Amino acid sequence: MYIPIILGTAREGRQSEKAANYVLGEVRKNKDIETELIDVRDFLTKRTDNTRRLPEAKKLSSKISKADGIIIVSPEYNHGYPGELKIMLDLIYEDFHKKPVAFCGVSAGGLGGARMIEQLRQVVIELHMVPIREAVYFSNIKSLFDEKGQITDQSYSKRMGVMLDELLWYAKALKKAG
Repeated sequence: MYIPIILGTAREGRQSEKAANYVLGEVRKNKDIETELIDVRDFLTKRTDNTRRLPEAKKLSSKISKADGIIIVSPEYNHGYPGELKIMLDLIYEDFHKKPVAFCGVSAGGLGGARMIEQLRQVVIELHMVPIREAVYFSNIKSLFDEKGQITDQSYSKRMGVMLDELLWYAKALKKAG
């Protein structure tokens, strides 16, 4: 199974990069999954009538079209998701159709991006994706990782396992149905 992880912010000094790298490491523990980190920064492009023909869009399309499922790691900004993530999703929206998606929210506060995930669920439904119920919320991100980028709360490994199990179930079911 190919399950890429999308890092959904281009912000300088982004703390969510720590969470994305942690998610990447946890997913790589499953030998049945091929994964990689897809950074929204690599696909920021000026929108035009021919946007889908741009090299960035073609590269992103080739990755997403072969995906069996997707994990989005994104911070919450002002109760929502980053604009550049929405631009990326809209760039090749058809390639996201019928794919299950899991969310990992990131915030400096105690809610771990919950409000962002609520909004993003509505967006991915419109993209004909299947948002799964389980999510991982990285709360208090500034103290959750040490200076080496290692997570300080080991309970996140179990949370990741629960989310990944559900995502894989949907990925297999949708692949069989497709």
